[in-house]
Amino acid sequence: MKKIIAFIFAVSGIALANQAHAQAHFALGIKGGPNFAKVDVNDPEASWKGRTGFHGGAFALIKLTKIGIQPELLFSQQGSKIKFNSQDYDANFSYVNIPVILKLYTVAGINLQAGPQFGFLTTAESDYNPITHSPQNGTDLKNAYKKSDLSLALGAGWDLPFGLTIDARYNLGLSKIEDNPSLETTKNQVFQVSVGYKLIKIGK
Repeated sequence: MKKIIAFIFAVSGIALANQAHAQAHFALGIKGGPNFAKVDVNDPEASWKGRTGFHGGAFALIKLTKIGIQPELLFSQQGSKIKFNSQDYDANFSYVNIPVILKLYTVAGINLQAGPQFGFLTTAESDYNPITHSPQNGTDLKNAYKKSDLSLALGAGWDLPFGLTIDARYNLGLSKIEDNPSLETTKNQVFQVSVGYKLIKIGK
């Protein structure tokens, strides 16, 4: 997966260099929307399902004709709903995420998106302990999880001419979010839909 991320950066660098003569478009904006998140866990005792949360933050866009680079800074609610012994429990995680997105524009502002996302854990609370397979009362588990996360973001968007943006993106976790060997996979999976607005626009 590291090779994929390196390839994305290499392609974006070559494309931007080849189009350096073109007029650039620069924008700063805000964005937000719902998250449909799940933690991928190999847990034989419980069923981990999707949880709805939200994300919001700011973005910058540097665009040269058909290629754009869009770094973002987002607060993101993630985690899972968990069914254990016919009871429902919550695993509520939140991250500060920094996606660096390559945008390939097609027609009328429609674009394809891909890039790495770097996440930093801010909270980790759960009513269910996946290690002991037992309920608990919203215990703070932040020390049991890694402080950082790496994902691959894939999606599509539409930049409308009056500053509004619409994005749909899937963030596939590449790194385990904790180190316990009894859990074979613990990776974030998040589908998100965003609506944004460019507050500052420079260039065409």
